[in-house]
Amino acid sequence: MQGIAACIFDLDGVIVDTAVYHFKAWKRLANELGFSFTEAQNEKLKGISRVQSLELILGWGGMEKSPAEQHELATRKNDWYVDMVHHMTPDEILPGAKELLESLRAAGIKTALGSASKNAGVILEKVGILPLFDVVIDGNMVSASKPDPEVFLKGAEALGVSPASCIVFEDAIAGVQAAKAGGMKVVGIGEKKVLHEADLVVENLQEIDIRILTNLYNAK
Repeated sequence: MQGIAACIFDLDGVIVDTAVYHFKAWKRLANELGFSFTEAQNEKLKGISRVQSLELILGWGGMEKSPAEQHELATRKNDWYVDMVHHMTPDEILPGAKELLESLRAAGIKTALGSASKNAGVILEKVGILPLFDVVIDGNMVSASKPDPEVFLKGAEALGVSPASCIVFEDAIAGVQAAKAGGMKVVGIGEKKVLHEADLVVENLQEIDIRILTNLYNAK
């Protein structure tokens, strides 16, 4: 098939929704430190690294911690989070995700995951769709957070395709900006008013098929 060579997917909010587990773990940490953590604050952590998330949370709590203390806190939060995601099931795959991945592979279009999560492989394995990805680029393989395009560019490189022949799927503003910075077309998953920089915005992957992607790719 000419045109689209690969599709690169963010994980959280696109394939699965682990935000609830992040929220529970960060909330538990904040509560143990003696302050509250809200769902509105949790929304501001979308698409950024664990270290950056902790810095924001400590700031909201009016706390300062040494680098060693921050490392210990981030590790503790992650241990709680990992314990929760180890109990995930295929029922937690978001609508349309598995079907789209299967149709892309049937059409000979390569697939990659491009996520800041350091637990991406575990999550994909637990929900049963790890074999549907040719490449998994996660937080263990990149040094720069979105909106830096590193994670997506590494995905294209690992797949052996040009960035311009890729379409990215993202639910966060920083992720949309990262894809655009990498020279890729991007489908936003969420609200148009939030993800207006994307080339196309849909509510979920049920609204996407290869015909729509081909039209998007060929549009100037």
